Amino acid sequence: MRATLRLVALTLCLIAFVTEFADAQYQPPPPPAPPPQHGDTFTPNEVLSAGSKFFGSVSSGLAKVVETAFSRWGQPNGYVLGQEASGAFIGGLRYGDGNLYTKNAGDRRVFWQGPSVGFDYGGEGARTMMLVYNLPATDAIYQRFAGISGSAYFIGGFGMTALGSGDIIVVPIRAGVGLRLGANLGYIKFTPQATWNPF
Repeated sequence: MRATLRLVALTLCLIAFVTEFADAQYQPPPPPAPPPQHGDTFTPNEVLSAGSKFFGSVSSGLAKVVETAFSRWGQPNGYVLGQEASGAFIGGLRYGDGNLYTKNAGDRRVFWQGPSVGFDYGGEGARTMMLVYNLPATDAIYQRFAGISGSAYFIGGFGMTALGSGDIIVVPIRAGVGLRLGANLGYIKFTPQATWNPF
């Protein structure tokens, strides 16, 4: 009988110890980043104004592409203005540089590069505007963004596609793109310094 009581007492002590140890080891995951406040995002007029200055003119094509992006993803909390060059013969490379603009988190110099594979060849240089959605901090831009299926649009000389990583969406808008936007698969990687390594 005594042995049974000792066994029960020891079992209860072990259960209490394991429970306390598990509680001490458990750390709840950090809360998700709050969604951007309305004052942190850019309106369609602000984006069109920046885009028209950057591309050199206001066009119905740019307005329609921006309208499509806003209707699908809402108001961005950042955008990138820059230029890029790319070339391909089945496999391709893309390099670019520009500035990331935000309302309340400051601005950042950014570089991007990435490989692509597809049924295309040739080269191009383009001015590029990228709308950035759900960016929790400016440093969060420095990662890889892969294409989102079914996200290519061509309107009035402007092309738009969407790239994603987690909750962050980057929507490049390029002037004068051709077949390359719809005929290759790849990703872009943002870095704080220029690099020749596309991977």
